[in-house]
Amino acid sequence: MRTLAHRDFRRLWISNGVSGIGSWLLVVAIPFHVFQLTGSAVATGLTLALEALPALIVGPWAGVLLDRWNLSRAMWLADLASAAAVALILFADSAERVWLVYIAVLAENLAITVFRPAARALTPIVVGTGKELAAANALTAVSGSVIRLTAPPLGALLLAGPGIEFVVAVDIASYLLSAAIIATISRRVRPEPQPGNGFSQLKQGLRYVGRSKVLRGILLANGVFLTANAGLTALLVPFTVDRLNAPGYAVGYLISGLGVGYLLGAAISSRSLTWLGVRDLLVATQIATGCAFFALVNAPSLPSAIVATALIGLPGSVLLITAETTVQRISPTELLGRIGALFFAVDSLTVVIGALAAPALTTLAGLPLTLNLLAAFAVLAAPVTLFAVPSHPAHLTRMKLTKGRSGSVGPE
Repeated sequence: MRTLAHRDFRRLWISNGVSGIGSWLLVVAIPFHVFQLTGSAVATGLTLALEALPALIVGPWAGVLLDRWNLSRAMWLADLASAAAVALILFADSAERVWLVYIAVLAENLAITVFRPAARALTPIVVGTGKELAAANALTAVSGSVIRLTAPPLGALLLAGPGIEFVVAVDIASYLLSAAIIATISRRVRPEPQPGNGFSQLKQGLRYVGRSKVLRGILLANGVFLTANAGLTALLVPFTVDRLNAPGYAVGYLISGLGVGYLLGAAISSRSLTWLGVRDLLVATQIATGCAFFALVNAPSLPSAIVATALIGLPGSVLLITAETTVQRISPTELLGRIGALFFAVDSLTVVIGALAAPALTTLAGLPLTLNLLAAFAVLAAPVTLFAVPSHPAHLTRMKLTKGRSGSVGPE
């Protein structure tokens, strides 16, 4: 594949995969560990909310830093910080010490708030904004899907065997190895110094997103969709235990089903942009994913729920890759860090809202009704996209957005 011929992208891709293996092991381990320690759905939801809090509070400012700093250095330093943070989980062995998990989650995700926008900004700089950008995002999604497919059930098995300590140790090792790989990237991307202080530079990024119909529309629709997704994620363990009558670690099997769908979706994502315009593709995948949410929350058994998660992953993968590729193409190089961090911060806001609101709504309306209300809310992202995002044929969108990066065409 031509994309992998880029030495720096190849190393970026490998490092993401290595750290992703450890992180996806913890996707099952942390909620299950907290639920096991406390027996509380609220405590589990709080864990998810704390994962999003750093990006919400400091995310935009991290974007200002990334537009001023060496991107690869920021990434490997973030990996080292994540390894140190995850180690705190080893000391949380009772309900009274669950606060150590909360601190670990906060610190780890503070580092991720730097890492993820840096990776998003570095990708189009390395491979460009043409066809290879969509291919690079698709390749990253494919490897991520394989990890989703294999790591969660492995995490479930490790929880039942060696235990949480071993899972945490693997995650620490994955962060350290990722940092070592990132440190070898040869392209030292350091943007030209920009006038003004950090606050004025932050406003510049916000102003650009506010003027761009494409960016503004995607940001708004993503907010609706991801809020519903976060709520469903927060209730996934209670849903598995109470509705499917399965052990808590069976969440790993559901996530694996999601990984299968993501793998299939990633394989067709770059080609799908030749079938529909960006707006129409986003609308179609939002509706399809929302319908699959309904199938999941009303599944009568664990096997049918696994099939439903695969049906979620296929259009969901195309949705996320299309949105990310479009944002990367329309964002000027000198604003990539700020715009990426802003999207990351809004994504995190939806996680906080969904993770806290869903358990609270469950106490009022009950689990079955809450799950169906969240699925219905996810479908609302489609009309938001339809009215907020301009309609362009796929090839015209690519041409205009590529020009927009050079400054010859303003925000769409």
